[in-house]
Amino acid sequence: MIRVQVQLDEFDMGAEMTVLSRISGAVGGMSVFMGQVRGNQGDGLESLTLEHYPGMTEKMLMGLAEEAFSRFHLLGCTVIHRVGTMYVGDPIVFVGTAASHRAAALQATAFLIDRLKTGAPFWKLERFTDGRSHWVDARETDDAAAAAWDDPSKD
Repeated sequence: MIRVQVQLDEFDMGAEMTVLSRISGAVGGMSVFMGQVRGNQGDGLESLTLEHYPGMTEKMLMGLAEEAFSRFHLLGCTVIHRVGTMYVGDPIVFVGTAASHRAAALQATAFLIDRLKTGAPFWKLERFTDGRSHWVDARETDDAAAAAWDDPSKD
């Protein structure tokens, strides 16, 4: 079971975990990650607005989920990414994986987070309490984390 959603509304992490845990009696391990909007100490970040290319974004996320499903022998995978305006502390992304063994679930979740940071077409606009705003540039550290998964022998 693979599920990918791009949505405006918040998600229920507990409900998503329950769905994954019940997909098969063979699930022996689950891994979940929830990312949230964070401000840096004292930078005055107020909100983050995510824009995306509808249709293309879902297709790219589905491709990443399918790769993780196959590569890590998953039993289930859920990727939910929010768009629109969110405030510091708001949930922004949920990645959940279920596998027969914990190691596969943990690796798949790390793979998905690293890859979706650079491989999905999202544009991020930060707005600050002093009225400033700017588009967020890609970070070299995110590119390096995603590239590290290019060698399947590291799985």
